[in-house]
Amino acid sequence: MSPADTTHRSLRQSLGQFATGVTVVTARGLDGRFVGLTVNSFASVSLDPPLILWSLTADSKLLPAFSACTHFAVNVLSADQADISRRFAGARVDKFSGLDLRVGAGDTPLIVGCCASFECRRETQHDGGDHVIFVGHVERHHRNKEAPAPLLYYGGHYRNLAPQS
Repeated sequence: MSPADTTHRSLRQSLGQFATGVTVVTARGLDGRFVGLTVNSFASVSLDPPLILWSLTADSKLLPAFSACTHFAVNVLSADQADISRRFAGARVDKFSGLDLRVGAGDTPLIVGCCASFECRRETQHDGGDHVIFVGHVERHHRNKEAPAPLLYYGGHYRNLAPQS
């Protein structure tokens, strides 16, 4: 194992100490089919104008689709949707098969039952080391008041919120 491998692993473990929500980012691909992947690098950038960001590894097979799309959606997963997170994190061919979907802005797929969704026009993208950072202008958003708490990721595992006493 090279020193760089050790450094990368150590950095990843330290970054894993920051709890994040889990999202699935979706779009319509170049061939007209839906594309999507599990992402925890999602953040708010600005309220005025309403901007969000997420990042994708620069060697992803999905990079051409997300670089070319006009719109994408960020689906914030609920605590009961860990199976959806795993589905979109894997190499499954048709990740959308059997899912309850609706279509949002720019013909993007929205996953029903999520805590929240953000329908975005792709504003810009930036190289960021071994990732590409996508910035989206939020055109529509929805908060599901009936959804359970959000799905969290911490220390390499899915987690649930615990109430504070």
